[in-house]
Amino acid sequence: MSDEFELTSPELTREDLLIVEDPNLTTDNVALVTGAASGIGQATAVALATNDLTVVGADIDDDGLTETAEFVQSCEASGDFHPVETDLTAEEDVDAVVEAAADAGDLRYVANIAGMQHIDPIAEFPMDKYDLLTDVMLRSPFYTAKRAIPHIKANDGGGAIGNMSSVHGHYATAAKPAYITAKHGMTGLTRAIAAEGDGTLRGFSVSVGYVLTPLMVNQIQDTAQERGISEQEVVEDVMLGQARTKEMMTPAEVANLFVFGFSSHARHLNGADLLFDGGYTNTYE
Repeated sequence: MSDEFELTSPELTREDLLIVEDPNLTTDNVALVTGAASGIGQATAVALATNDLTVVGADIDDDGLTETAEFVQSCEASGDFHPVETDLTAEEDVDAVVEAAADAGDLRYVANIAGMQHIDPIAEFPMDKYDLLTDVMLRSPFYTAKRAIPHIKANDGGGAIGNMSSVHGHYATAAKPAYITAKHGMTGLTRAIAAEGDGTLRGFSVSVGYVLTPLMVNQIQDTAQERGISEQEVVEDVMLGQARTKEMMTPAEVANLFVFGFSSHARHLNGADLLFDGGYTNTYE
């Protein structure tokens, strides 16, 4: 970590993005990205459009989707971006955005990225927050996959559904019970997709540690205030204390994992997880 600590979410640029030469990454093929208005979802939408795909971005934040479209333009993406304001907890909205993706070309890829967080111990966890979080982060990915799979299977060559997981899909920490439940559920969904995909429709997940998104910046600031410590101490000691790589990931670095996962270079990635966590999960002192 730099001695000059600055807590800001990095600006997304074309130079940050992995560009893959792949015959399947063309504007005729469509990727549906949820949570496309900010953070990892936004970066993934931009990265996939920059890799020639036609991207349909789903999010409840219409202003954020406009910002994503502007990033697509600033990165000189050769693929198209189509924003669709979507409430992922409403089946009719998910139906509409999946149909919009299928109408835009050959729907081959889905990136289930939309997420949220609420911190409380189980005994104090508000059930309305639990229901909303699991609706957005587990039920909606399941329903999106349900609606998208027939379209993907109808296309020769198949495709892939990538699910955003987390180190919290591998283990549990205190006071994040709904998030942990959802992320562990995503592992099961990923494996179920792979089991039913007949080798042409792949399912995979992406697990990372702490990512410097605008949402995370707010969480770091709140934690610093609650504990009476500096923001740098929150990052280095509280969040990255267990990690071997003492640096937070950027949204673009996570987006690049989805680019690779959707490419033909990852054809053996099926039912499995891309764990990029700086040694957080599998090492200890």
